[in-house]
Amino acid sequence: MIASHDRRGHDAPHPLARIAAAIGERARARMLCALLDGHARTSTELAAVAEVTPSTASVHLSRLKKERLVKVLVQGKHHYFSLAGVQVADALESLSVLSGNPGPRFQPSTPEPLRCARTCYDHMAGALAVALTERILRDAWLVPDANGQGDAYKLSPQGSTAFTQIGVDLEMTRALRRRFAYACLDWSERRPHLGGALATAVLGLALRRKWVLQDPDGRALEVTRLGRREFLTHFGLQLDASARKTHLAE
Repeated sequence: MIASHDRRGHDAPHPLARIAAAIGERARARMLCALLDGHARTSTELAAVAEVTPSTASVHLSRLKKERLVKVLVQGKHHYFSLAGVQVADALESLSVLSGNPGPRFQPSTPEPLRCARTCYDHMAGALAVALTERILRDAWLVPDANGQGDAYKLSPQGSTAFTQIGVDLEMTRALRRRFAYACLDWSERRPHLGGALATAVLGLALRRKWVLQDPDGRALEVTRLGRREFLTHFGLQLDASARKTHLAE
């Protein structure tokens, strides 16, 4: 083992050796590979992937978190684990290329209508909301808010102009006594969708203008023909007729 001396003269593991040991254990390696697709997973799901008991999975995840290879997002009673960042993903992808052993892909089990588009409390969720959030971030309408919590966003100047042109009342939205915009982990897509007052305003706009219709007996949202056109015009989102496929138009 590569070692370095600490100030007391004792041998201490080299940082590279610590990381290699954390990654190299079979169960932890399987967990990390499973997270390479960018989707967050619970410890129970990762235990199944790693073929270990839930209690053993918790020990492994604590080690990975200690080495800053994974991060955890607490949402209600659930703890979702994901890779700690792009650098971790890049390193794992490089190792996967060398090993020739890609990890298992995330397979959502959410019913199709709910996975496509639904409400999440008072904002939009599902594949449509995730794609919408990715477009907003890619176009820098929202940027990380250094003065807020770690998952908070703030409007950029171009974002203020764009949302106003679409019809969002930003002054009224900012006046609400709640968080303005933040990343909310989508439980079906396992990627962030937009939460907060701004997301509520966007959903309200979409409902008022009949871009989406809400199921009166549930959370599912139906994207209308008008909505497909408007999401493409304003956000560059290409949806098929059933809204079951959503992607960014180039």
